[in-house]
Amino acid sequence: MSGFESRKRVTGGWVRWRWCLPLWLCASLWCPLVQAEELIVSPLGVPLSLADALLRAKDGDVIEVLPGDYRGVSVVLENRKLKIMGVGKRPVMHGDGQLGASKALLLIKGGEVTIENLEFRGARSAEGEGAGVRLEGGKLTVRRSAFYDNEYGLLALNDENAELTIEDSEFGLAPKVVGGQFHLLNVGRIGKLDVSGSRFQQGFEGHLIKSRARESRIAYNFIHDGSRGGASYEIEIASGGLATLIGNVIGQGSQTQNPVMVAYGTDKKLWDKNALLMSHNTLINNGWTPAWFVRVISKNLPAATEVLIVNNLLVGTGLLWPAVRGQLEGNRYASRGMLRDADTYAFELPLSSMWRGSAIEAQKLPGRDLSPKGEFDWPVGVKPIQATPGRWSPGAYQR
Repeated sequence: MSGFESRKRVTGGWVRWRWCLPLWLCASLWCPLVQAEELIVSPLGVPLSLADALLRAKDGDVIEVLPGDYRGVSVVLENRKLKIMGVGKRPVMHGDGQLGASKALLLIKGGEVTIENLEFRGARSAEGEGAGVRLEGGKLTVRRSAFYDNEYGLLALNDENAELTIEDSEFGLAPKVVGGQFHLLNVGRIGKLDVSGSRFQQGFEGHLIKSRARESRIAYNFIHDGSRGGASYEIEIASGGLATLIGNVIGQGSQTQNPVMVAYGTDKKLWDKNALLMSHNTLINNGWTPAWFVRVISKNLPAATEVLIVNNLLVGTGLLWPAVRGQLEGNRYASRGMLRDADTYAFELPLSSMWRGSAIEAQKLPGRDLSPKGEFDWPVGVKPIQATPGRWSPGAYQR
């Protein structure tokens, strides 16, 4: 082959590639746009059943669940990247009877999953660990969903790389089984838990929220057991770690199983870094007997553990100090009658209150900004604080 023939072939090849390149680039840019598919599911299985949709779905797809009651649901997602969302009126996933080996209406094993606008109800298992949703690794985001009458509303098992985010959701109606110890939200030793804009009510013996996460951020929620609730702790941060509680309403019912409302460091197996930061929460004891608003188990914690509790409103009979040692500033005691209208959940301080404007400036704490950026907005959600008040007030509401 001569040098001329070789050069000619190469040139010809480049000509062919020159015409193909724009098409290849267009295809590459177009692929991400056409990969995602929306699969529609109904209780009657038309056009698809939930099981069929999951078999057909590819990573990145969205499964749209039409309104209605879905019976006998028990789904396993393993290393999937999907979004499952209810359309219109919230669809209900029922756990009729005892669940099988998955112990959950929806079991997530790894991957990255988003659940939106779905309700999980009636999960039971032979082992007493039936969960609406069970997380075994991966990243899970839950939005605008509900968990009622489950042994565990949502259960996350130990996986230090797992992350769980819950937004604008509802948890309630723990089964009234003596000795059941069912928690509405039960989170094991995962990497990160973030709960915001959500409502927790009517527990029984178990806790409303239990977390062993390395980082637990619980902000702008309504964690109030109600007059018919019989929970133990409202919040238990069992394994220490970095726990930040800002802007929550935390209420203990008169039928509580334990006087402690917020407990920190109850386990002996702790994370390497530990700190409890509580700012602008409203803690309400609805019973006649005194409550421990916050209890820090110092004997389980390293001596250097930071405990910073500022600008909380403590309503009803109960103690903060000496059950807690640390930096405690701007916390105020009040009675139910000192709130705007406790019977209708108007837990803010009236304009005439002696405690209005009495908080310290939490945004100026050394190395910390613990000032609230929002408030719980009934029935779920977070309403941003639009303007910084001239002087901050203690508790979850600045309005």
